[in-house]
Amino acid sequence: MNMNFATPLIADHSVRSLLAKRADETPDAPYLIDETGQTLTYREADAGARSVAALIAAQGVQPGQSVAYAMSNGIDAALVILGALYGGYLTVAVNLVAGQETVSYVLDHSKSRLVLHDEGAKELVTSALSGQETPPELLQIGPDAFIHSPISYPDIAASADGLLMYTSGTTGRPKGVVLTHGNLLAGGANAVLAHVLTPDDRALCVLPLYHINGLCVSLLGSLVSGSSVVIPPKFRVSTFWETVVETRCTWLSLVPTQISYLLHEVKLSEPPAGVRFARSASAPLSPDVQTAFEAAFGVPIVETMGLTETAAQILSNPLPPGTRKIGSPGIAFGNEVVIADPLGQEMPPGEEGELLVRGPNVMREYLYNEKATRDSLTSDGWLRSGDLGRMDADGYVFITGRLKELIIKGGENIAPREIDDALYSHPDVIEAAAFALPCPHYGEKVEAGVVLTEGTDMDGASLVAHCIAKIGSFKAPDHVHVFDALPKGPSGKIQRIKLAAQVSRD
Repeated sequence: MNMNFATPLIADHSVRSLLAKRADETPDAPYLIDETGQTLTYREADAGARSVAALIAAQGVQPGQSVAYAMSNGIDAALVILGALYGGYLTVAVNLVAGQETVSYVLDHSKSRLVLHDEGAKELVTSALSGQETPPELLQIGPDAFIHSPISYPDIAASADGLLMYTSGTTGRPKGVVLTHGNLLAGGANAVLAHVLTPDDRALCVLPLYHINGLCVSLLGSLVSGSSVVIPPKFRVSTFWETVVETRCTWLSLVPTQISYLLHEVKLSEPPAGVRFARSASAPLSPDVQTAFEAAFGVPIVETMGLTETAAQILSNPLPPGTRKIGSPGIAFGNEVVIADPLGQEMPPGEEGELLVRGPNVMREYLYNEKATRDSLTSDGWLRSGDLGRMDADGYVFITGRLKELIIKGGENIAPREIDDALYSHPDVIEAAAFALPCPHYGEKVEAGVVLTEGTDMDGASLVAHCIAKIGSFKAPDHVHVFDALPKGPSGKIQRIKLAAQVSRD
């Protein structure tokens, strides 16, 4: 519950004022690095952000109005995000894999005045805006974007709105999460606190900067700690460890699917030099996968948990030699968490309930959605996460499932996570997700989808038998479907509802 410890790190800063502070105090320290080693110092990053802010102002956009970015990872994308925040604009993240219809909705709902995009996103953005009556202006980012133009920049309070990021959503329209500058930096500070980041650290960011993990943990966590971040265009299994070693990264932020693919497809003769830890977030990590990864690569994994609504991280396991509890995303850093009953009353240790979060990183609201905001935020500042879990006597949280994803078979609640872990315990399973389908006898039945290692002779029926041996016939899936890939959101989290819908159509 170390909520107050974040305050000295961010001290009522906005993103702009903190970047300017770094440029003033450590101008030649590296900040943004690409996979080739090209490096921007804090002074150069500050100048680049100022240039982007001036470019936006030149398009007639006023501070406080919405400016969207649609860009793949890289130094340019980082500068565009920092620049839009620097100028006091409400910075709207466009998920490049969300599909044309969703992108169209996001740009319309956010009332974006301008979309900054790269060449790769041009077709997507143009198609998404084709049916809008008053579409925003489009501006492709090129070298001229970072030629400094001196203008007067407004002061920005920590309480000013900074980022608008839409939840991926499995049903209905995505909700626009409004995060202030203070929220964003508190999210970065939580990663600094939990992972003991210093100016000597260097992050590897292979998660998209239009997702809260890549933006707050890697980009802003590095800013808060005064350290540096390497930003390749995307995650590549074949060159992952080579990039880590050549760019001298000290920590890595990954999601469970990436961890699983590295485990199954890459071999190393020795541990990567200089890597302190890898962190896992965005979805629960199978204990078997975590143990196997650490044995294979000699890199400890710190499991964490975060939400878009909390500017990323809320929980983390301590770094070694602190106590890491396998299967738990850890304890609270920089915010408070409780496990509560449906009335909001805190549950005793070991009892299951909903995870609630309160702290300076918690969102201000859902944009233009008062009902959803009221339903999610209590009058005393607690955010209802929608996650079910329990807390042990040491304050470690164990997530048992999502309220909306529970499988109710014959009146019994079954957490999909338990079936997932049983499937991941088989060495040939790379991805796994259990889900519910209607059943005339039990109301709902358990099924699952998997991705298997190439060349295996394992099949769905054999995996059903494997699950029966692990967790019993009642909880084991009736069928296990084998796929080339499972549907995922922008963070890499497998989307169970989409998987169930896909199976129902087939």
